[in-house]
Amino acid sequence: MPRVLVLQVALLAVANMALAADQSSNSDEPGEFDIEPPILKQNLSNEPLSSKASPEAEVARLEKQFQLAKQIAASAARLYKIGVLSKAEMEQRLLKVIQCECNLAIARLAFSFCEQQIAGLESLVASGENAKDELAQARADLAQLTDAAEIATAKRERAELEAAELNLRRQQKLLKLGVARESDVTRAEEKLAELKSQKN
Repeated sequence: MPRVLVLQVALLAVANMALAADQSSNSDEPGEFDIEPPILKQNLSNEPLSSKASPEAEVARLEKQFQLAKQIAASAARLYKIGVLSKAEMEQRLLKVIQCECNLAIARLAFSFCEQQIAGLESLVASGENAKDELAQARADLAQLTDAAEIATAKRERAELEAAELNLRRQQKLLKLGVARESDVTRAEEKLAELKSQKN
């Protein structure tokens, strides 16, 4: 008799669980047991939502990108030493820092309002107002931004050229060992020739 009672209770419990599972699967709203996957970082875009971002926002985005590249490059040397990264990957991360720095310097120069300030101050000086100190400061700021952009551009060109030369030597060594293909060496030579022609 107790076995029959236990069997009936067990059947009733299984029927209730099946009914509850059926009801929860039919509902359109997520239940408390539904699991939503986390948002993956690679699905997010670094690009701004609008294509015409304000100059300040663009400079801020480039500064953030530069800081991130510096952090990634800082860990690259340690990761190379422990064998996680190859030397080529470490060099690419360091090159990325230089490229981001150059982009930031160019953006700061392009979005600076020094030229507009200088034009306005020159008109004030021409009309006889005393704005010579402000004009000199604006010219100094513009010269400083221009120098920073030129230095960063030269540094970027030099780093890209050195990276291309290093890649060519690396591909030639790999070809001698039989690991690389002739097309890899040709591609590296073309890249180096392209960078040299841009420099001249």
